[in-house]
Amino acid sequence: MSNTGALNIAAAGADAAAHDLAGPRGARPKRALSGRNIMIYGTLAVVSLYYLLPLYVMMVTSLKGMPEIRMGNIFAPPMEITFEPWVKAWATACTGLNCEGLSRGFWNSVRITVPSVFLSIAIASINGYALANWRFKGANLFFTILIVGAFIPYQVMLYPLVIILREMGLYGSLTGLVLVHSVFGMPILTLLFRNYFTSVPEELFKAARVDGAGFWGIYFKIMLPMSLPIFVVAMIIQITGIWNDFLFGVVYTKPDLYPMTVQLNNIVNSVQGVKEYNVNMAATIITGLVPLIVYFASGKLFVRGIAAGAVKG
Repeated sequence: MSNTGALNIAAAGADAAAHDLAGPRGARPKRALSGRNIMIYGTLAVVSLYYLLPLYVMMVTSLKGMPEIRMGNIFAPPMEITFEPWVKAWATACTGLNCEGLSRGFWNSVRITVPSVFLSIAIASINGYALANWRFKGANLFFTILIVGAFIPYQVMLYPLVIILREMGLYGSLTGLVLVHSVFGMPILTLLFRNYFTSVPEELFKAARVDGAGFWGIYFKIMLPMSLPIFVVAMIIQITGIWNDFLFGVVYTKPDLYPMTVQLNNIVNSVQGVKEYNVNMAATIITGLVPLIVYFASGKLFVRGIAAGAVKG
């Protein structure tokens, strides 16, 4: 009997060893260098090159002197790096009689963007919270009007807003432009916040109601601490849109209050003197730095906000 048991154990061990030698099961791993991968990586490389090549040309041109630029090879790196075009673009580039560069436009854009972003996000978050958690009579009609407002072309509203701002005494002022940006950002931001708050578990809202929390108590103590991703998404959308705006800036302000994009346009399209391509390229990069920094600094939170329900519904 003892011999039979030993034979059984040996047979079981042999089966286990044979099973191990058979190797892993399942589908065979695909080759890294397949036709599909070549197509995917090739397409991504071409798209990346398409977006990076203009930035490369702008960067190398902004670091060259005009004699080197006149040699004609726009793709060649600078033989002698100079930051003089950047200094001139920021401080001394002329637009007509004004020779303050982009510096004045930069601070005007800051004074426009900061209150516009804060005001529009604050109001839109409350709108979205009310539409998602406090259903009131006419909520659907109110929400439909906001959605329709998101698709109205800006050009349709230009002249009526000129009249409205003039009657309010705000035409040609930064306050009027802040009001315009805040109103035009309201529909899409309300939609984002409403969709996000809808995705929050309703049990939290009901539990807070049972505990006696009211409209503002639930908003400040429960909804706000849970809503950092969607606030970041809204902030990025507003900062990018307002900072890059040209149409409202040139229509609703005056030359002393022009935002940075209008100043950039005036510098690049100046017809007086020699065309300084290095200064123009430096001015363009400086103007785009703020949205670029915002994207790089908050990119992960932006993705979290989108993935957490910002665009659902």
